[in-house]
Amino acid sequence: MANAAVSGIVPVCAAVFMVTYHRRAPWRSSGMGWYLMVFVATIGLLGSYTIVMTVLGPHGLAASAMRIIRACLLLTVAGLLLQGARAVRRAQRRS
Repeated sequence: MANAAVSGIVPVCAAVFMVTYHRRAPWRSSGMGWYLMVFVATIGLLGSYTIVMTVLGPHGLAASAMRIIRACLLLTVAGLLLQGARAVRRAQRRS
């Protein structure tokens, strides 16, 4: 239960960031803005996964579907990390 409680902080903080960033920054007009929003949303959803799996338990069709969703979220994180590395390389070449 402690794991689920601590994991609950992640989606809450992600939501606070996303609402604040959405209201205060023109994130849609830059690649970095999109990157941040997608990354934070993905991390928030991964935190939510832990909570849902604690409620569902490790068995059943819903739990299997959640594992597939988790794998897709982790692939998204991996892709975003590669995209970030590529952006850093491009920025360093220009400097």
